[in-house]
Amino acid sequence: MDPDLTPEQHEIRRTLRTLLAKRCGPDDVKAAVLTGAGYDRALWRQVAVELGLPGLAVPEVYGGVGCGSAELALAAEETGRALLPSPLLATAALAIPLLLALGTESQKGAYLPPLSRGELTAALAVPGPALSLALGLTGDNADGGWAGGGRAGGVQARFAEGRWRLYGEVAQVLDGHRADLLLVAAHTGGFTDSRIRLFLVRGDAEGVRRTRHTTLDATRTQGRLQLREVEGELVDGGSGLFDALVGVGLTAATTLATEAVGAAAHALERTVAYVKEREQFGRPVGSFQAVKHRLADRYVQVQAARSAAYYAVWDPDAGGLALAQGLEALRCTAAEAVQLHGGIGFTWEHEAHLYFKRAASDELLFGPVAALRARAAQRAGLLRTPGAAAPR
Repeated sequence: MDPDLTPEQHEIRRTLRTLLAKRCGPDDVKAAVLTGAGYDRALWRQVAVELGLPGLAVPEVYGGVGCGSAELALAAEETGRALLPSPLLATAALAIPLLLALGTESQKGAYLPPLSRGELTAALAVPGPALSLALGLTGDNADGGWAGGGRAGGVQARFAEGRWRLYGEVAQVLDGHRADLLLVAAHTGGFTDSRIRLFLVRGDAEGVRRTRHTTLDATRTQGRLQLREVEGELVDGGSGLFDALVGVGLTAATTLATEAVGAAAHALERTVAYVKEREQFGRPVGSFQAVKHRLADRYVQVQAARSAAYYAVWDPDAGGLALAQGLEALRCTAAEAVQLHGGIGFTWEHEAHLYFKRAASDELLFGPVAALRARAAQRAGLLRTPGAAAPR
């Protein structure tokens, strides 16, 4: 699919691809993830300050570029091609939209400008491996089960002496070990009258303890968050949180879908180039009909996933289904890349495994694909939950 992009959108894509080709090759990625932050801080400042990536979809009144989700999705496609390790997803696709949807004017004015400029990074903390459920991508989030339960479940918040104090633990937070600002979903009202509300917590606040996890995909860092009577700032008044999370989930799914498509397309391009060079039985491997058929199947799959992702930019309600298409295309293409690179493809040192790990990790974080499709079908009225009325 070749979308009708504006000159400005073409320029975003061209500029970012040129920069990442110079600064974010496979060796650069491997070196960046070994740093304490998990990414190249100098490169992040360049894409944040010079290109304005975190603030692409932020209104100008709050210090952003004033574009929209389409420009952010295009940028994500290019960062996906290079597997750029960065706080972009957690900050621009999850935290910033939640602040825009639920924050007060004073909170937006205080936090959105530095987030848009890349001076601050942010992360969304929900208990357990429940991010996709909290965002409404793999199930209905309205019952709040994703936020834990009981006296010790998830994070608890209590109001005393004019301040909110948070106590608890979140085991798996995307970019949680390094984010400057944390958006934490916590229970209020005690055991008998519990409600889920959202709080802002400074990453360097007293009582915050964070540990970086060793993950399958080192370019997608995660951390454990422990809160011990940490002061928090209430973001919402207790209403609209679930709907806001669903809205953010759909737009984030579109961003993730284009990112997955970019990664799959690049893995496919590198594989096609390799089978043209690698010889077996005196001829290039790519000349064998079976190999051609396999690569042709992957090309069709990637293009279909790109079409679904671009459609979701226009219609965010299709974000969940587009994400399913993108994750499946990346998984299949990355697996094909490993196999067709032969002996070197099976070594951890080869770049093909970077894409394979990204595919596996993303499906664990935001999938599985079957659940994404089931939820999309349910939202479209094709499936019913037990006891629910038939769609009209």
